[in-house]
Amino acid sequence: MKISLLALLTTSGLALAACNPLDTGAVGNPNVPQPRKSVELGRYGGTWYEQARYDASFQKGCEAVTARYAAKPDGTIAVVNACRQGSPTGPVRTADATARVVEGSNGAKLKVTFFWPIEGDYWVLDRADDYAWSIVGEPSGRYLWILTRSQRLNPRQYAALVTRVQALGYDTALLRRTQH
Repeated sequence: MKISLLALLTTSGLALAACNPLDTGAVGNPNVPQPRKSVELGRYGGTWYEQARYDASFQKGCEAVTARYAAKPDGTIAVVNACRQGSPTGPVRTADATARVVEGSNGAKLKVTFFWPIEGDYWVLDRADDYAWSIVGEPSGRYLWILTRSQRLNPRQYAALVTRVQALGYDTALLRRTQH
């Protein structure tokens, strides 16, 4: 089912802070760092599972959140965000978008478009060397996502990612764990 503009950003990685004046979420990091590593988009592609996020109105009620990224022939990236409304077994909501790499960012910064000409920032702030996890944010510090390739993490793995988020300067008390 197609959804409204505020609901379009149903996963981890897509922040439209400048385009979403109705979202009054707290700033979790007033000094957002630049991405730590370059990103090879071929390796970043595929399915990611949201493990935690800063709550935002456009993800209200979303559980079992996923994001799928795939290279398109024109050099852009197809994005398919999905979540289940209300519970991990609730009805599926999806949103399709297109992303492009920000020049000079070594693949770590994207601009994502659901409706032209509105673009949102997507910064891969940190990632595992083997692309098993990534921490995604954007310049305002109001949005944050922890993404993994595995749907489920053990408590030790999750705690390690939260520690990395804290090391990036984010308030971990604002994290909301995603149900899968």
